[in-house]
Amino acid sequence: MAEVYLTPEGKKELDDKLAYLKNIRRTEIAELISEARAQGDLSENAEYDAAKELQAKNEYEIAEVEAMLKNAIVIENASSDANTVAVGSTVMLHNSTRNKDVEYQIVGAAEADPFKNRISNNSPVGNALIGRKVGEEVEVNTPGGIVKFRIKGIKG
Repeated sequence: MAEVYLTPEGKKELDDKLAYLKNIRRTEIAELISEARAQGDLSENAEYDAAKELQAKNEYEIAEVEAMLKNAIVIENASSDANTVAVGSTVMLHNSTRNKDVEYQIVGAAEADPFKNRISNNSPVGNALIGRKVGEEVEVNTPGGIVKFRIKGIKG
């Protein structure tokens, strides 16, 4: 698995999720399996099959979260240079194509949420902004066509 960029909040969320999956969800699923076993013949027991499937999905999710945490790079400070866009930066932009101001936080793919204006460093816009400075003009080839941005400001 490749490096996973996380904010401190994102890492805490994954730590909390892992604790829930291991300590609470595993116990809940074990109880479901136990109840289904008590019903008798396992060969025709749909509840048992469903509980075993839940168990497999939970174990897969645990392994996935553990792998992400193992490869996590926590972004403490976005950049020592507040004039350069880095993972973790919040960037104020003017979208010249739509004549509209927008603000995005550049985060790792695991925390990307376009509805909260958190875009991945691997997205077309995020990737194009990394390493750029205040005042620069950036053209981005997006799925919707070429979009032009001017960097108005950067917050670490």
